[in-house]
Amino acid sequence: MGLLIALLIICFWFVHLFYILTSVEVNFSSPLFYFHLLLQGYLYTGLFITAHDAMHGTVLPKNKIINKIIGSIASFLFAGMSYNRLIKNHMKHHKHPGTENDPDFYTKSQNFFIWWGSFLFRYTTIPQLIVMGISYNVLKIWISEINLWFFWIIPAFIGTFQLFFFGTYLPHKKPHDHNMEPHKARTQKKNHIWAMLSCYFFGYHFEHHDSPGTPWWKLYKMKS
Repeated sequence: MGLLIALLIICFWFVHLFYILTSVEVNFSSPLFYFHLLLQGYLYTGLFITAHDAMHGTVLPKNKIINKIIGSIASFLFAGMSYNRLIKNHMKHHKHPGTENDPDFYTKSQNFFIWWGSFLFRYTTIPQLIVMGISYNVLKIWISEINLWFFWIIPAFIGTFQLFFFGTYLPHKKPHDHNMEPHKARTQKKNHIWAMLSCYFFGYHFEHHDSPGTPWWKLYKMKS
C-alpha cells in the first residue's frame, strides 16, 4: 500500500503540473487559478512527505533499494534536492530533536521568518541551484515564464512553507515543556480532516517521533 500511495502522489503531482503549465492561464481574478496554485503547493508537500516516508523505510518496508529510489525521485522532483543530504539531516533531527545538534532547529532565534530562512538555506545546495536553473531555461522554451513562476516555482515555496510551519516550527518551537518530552515535540489536537489538509497528518508530530516507522497515511491511528 505504501508504494502505491507514493506512486499515486508522484503521478498526481506530475499530471497536475503538466496540465496547469500547458492549459491553465495565470488569471488573478479567477478562483480556479488560486485553486490550482494551492493544489500544486499541496502536492509538492506530498512529494516531500513521500521522500520522508522513504527515509524511514515505510514506502516498501524491508526493501532499502525501493525506498531509496522512491525517496530520491520525490526529493529531486521537489526542487532538485539531494535525498542523501535529506536523510542524513533527518536522522540527526530524530536523534537530537529541538537541540543545538538538530539541523532543523534554529537555536539563535525562534522568529518564524529567520528560522524558515535558515531552514531553506541549510537545505539549498549549489548543484540543486544549477539543476533548477538548467531546468527553468529548458522549460521556458515551451512554457511561458509566468506559468513557470506561478505553477512550478511558487508552489514549491508553498510546499516548503507548509512543511516548515506544520512539521518543524509549530511542533518544535520553544518553550519546551514536560509534555513534549522525550522528543521536544508538540502535536495537533485530534482532528483528522484538518491534520490531513494542513500537512498529511504531519502535525501529529509527537506521534511521528514516537513511532517513526508508521507511514504518514497511518499516523492518524497513533493519535489517542
